[in-house]
Amino acid sequence: MVSVHGLIRGKEPELGRDPDTGGQVGYVLDLVQALANNATVEKVELLTRKVESPAISSDYAVDEEWLSPDSRIVRLRCGPRRYIRKEALWPYLDEFVDRTLQHFKAQDRLPDVIHTHYADAGYVGLQLSSMLNLPQIHTGHSLGRVKQQYLLEGGMSSAQVERRFRISRRIEVEEQVLDQAAMIIASTRQEADQQYGLYERTRPNKIKVIPPGLDLSRFHPPERDWHPTHAIQKEVDRFLTKPNKPMILTIARADRRKNLEGLVEAYGKNPELQERANLVIVAGNRDHISNLEESAAQILTNILLLVDDYSLNGKVSLPKHHQPDEVPDLFRLAAKRRGVFVNSAITEAFGLTLLEAAASGVPIVAPDDGGPVDIIRHCRNGLLVETLNHDALADSLLNVVTAGPRWRQWARNGLAGVKNHYAWDAHVNKYLKEVRLVIRGNRKSTRQRIELLHKPPLLRANRMLALDIDNVLIGDGGGQKKLLEWIDLHHKGTIFAVATGRSLEEALTVIRDNSVPTPDVIISSVGSEIYYGPKILPDLGWATHIHYSWRREETAIVLKEVPGLSPQPKENQAEFKISYNTNEKMPPVEEIAALLASHGLRANLIYSHGAFLDILPIRASKGRAIRYLSYKWSLPLEKILVAGDSGNDEEMLEGRTLGVVVGNYSPELEQLRGHHQIYFAKAGYAYGVLEGIEHYHFFESKGCESANLLSAE
Repeated sequence: MVSVHGLIRGKEPELGRDPDTGGQVGYVLDLVQALANNATVEKVELLTRKVESPAISSDYAVDEEWLSPDSRIVRLRCGPRRYIRKEALWPYLDEFVDRTLQHFKAQDRLPDVIHTHYADAGYVGLQLSSMLNLPQIHTGHSLGRVKQQYLLEGGMSSAQVERRFRISRRIEVEEQVLDQAAMIIASTRQEADQQYGLYERTRPNKIKVIPPGLDLSRFHPPERDWHPTHAIQKEVDRFLTKPNKPMILTIARADRRKNLEGLVEAYGKNPELQERANLVIVAGNRDHISNLEESAAQILTNILLLVDDYSLNGKVSLPKHHQPDEVPDLFRLAAKRRGVFVNSAITEAFGLTLLEAAASGVPIVAPDDGGPVDIIRHCRNGLLVETLNHDALADSLLNVVTAGPRWRQWARNGLAGVKNHYAWDAHVNKYLKEVRLVIRGNRKSTRQRIELLHKPPLLRANRMLALDIDNVLIGDGGGQKKLLEWIDLHHKGTIFAVATGRSLEEALTVIRDNSVPTPDVIISSVGSEIYYGPKILPDLGWATHIHYSWRREETAIVLKEVPGLSPQPKENQAEFKISYNTNEKMPPVEEIAALLASHGLRANLIYSHGAFLDILPIRASKGRAIRYLSYKWSLPLEKILVAGDSGNDEEMLEGRTLGVVVGNYSPELEQLRGHHQIYFAKAGYAYGVLEGIEHYHFFESKGCESANLLSAE
């Protein structure tokens, strides 16, 4: 399980603390527990963000929290140490990917399935799934296009929505997840058909409707002699003049979509409803409204003003504090007082609190949209209403609290409906049935799965061989044949990578035409792109990393004025690379770099073969790509052997890697002679690589038999 945002802990989760720590956190924790309790599930890990801040509990800084013998929370560093809202997490998600890879590398085995929750975790899962050949299951919880539509209809401008919620990136990630994930889980048919129907890449056959489960050991009706805890009864009743009247209960975040102000308006406009019942609004925890997030503070302030406007003092309760384990008591108190639970949201994707109410023997009133439609159909325990219609909402609440015998029938129906349709055991059984189909489709047999863990060997490898293609890997047929034999012999523990100035398409063509197996890693376009074989999947994190300070169009405009530069054909250009042919009129590379700097532009200039100039983002090059891979896959640089022949290999050859300059090198590399850990081979092409392998003893102790591959014909 991957759920990045919010505050997640197993003991006393702070649900409702803020907009990011709500129903999703509760659902994921319950799902982890239910799966861990299933005999067919070996182990469940929940990966989330590690947060260290004096403003929150130190629980969220603990690296590992065991929930049961078979399940645990693993917290990984991602972005700032402090707690930040989910919309601010996007720039740091690639770090979460890298930390997850390091975590997996330290384990005895890989998971069978990655299940991601919400768009931010979906982005993480896309990369893990593609790099590790693992199936991704995804639950959206809420969707960007739906939220965008709602916010625009509410009066926000497109620019405001984008600035506040980074909605375009979220929607694009959701589109990618819909396209690539093995299965999408929706809570309701409405979510599957209508909400996901707003997306271009939706594949209906991938979407499975599996309603969330409910822990029936926590939520159940009150016994005849039951009494609430003193603390919760005092917290609710201290606002009420006649506390024993039927109780209209709502539990929701102070969020515009929850329509709490509309609920108070409906109650305030109906004197008979006020006479018959009290209104209890549980909207999170607070000490002072002024300390809440601005939007939540405004909603609670508006509620208090409405209480004053309609003279509702003594009839409306706004409890300030409750613990997570007291929530079932709130429902039981509503049942004891023959009340009603209301979800007054404008629209509701599912509505887990409606199930909690049903399991507690409390009839419900809910929006006639989304999840509540399914719940009422299954449970037959209340009324659907257009919640923005104040009169209709008040009439529905009044109908329930004055229903007499029908109230008892609704209560009984709710209990039976939850047990039959929404118990966790039923959820997990259906979930695992679908998961097994996904696993079976992804890997045909256990033996094949084990082979895939080693081919490519990205997680299990302890070394990397990275070669330029032209005039290094290829160029001499005999040497190439012997080098490929060495690679095949050591492939289990060695990542085979190529690093080339060619575009991906050109590189793949040359590799295919020369009968070279697809490399585990392809660094193309002079280090501005990284792909993983055999499916040729891009490393999205590298693209995000090098995007920093890159202004391609402005850079190209400035370079138009430089003599001696002529743009290479369109197929040699890329998003992160501008390529030129050069002649004797070109000024020194240092002068071109200074010209760009004078315009406030930062770039990495790579001059090679005395004829080509490549302009890259400041963070991009073959060498920097190698160092990025070293970090990402936890490979020490001393365990990476690189071989090249020209100027665009220079940075890759320098540093702590094991560098090999083949005998047929270009003159610009002569300046590297004598540098630490750069070996100049006497042999050229692939024979030079083999000579370097022998020089560095770059083979496992058990593989010394490969020495005979190094003799030149």
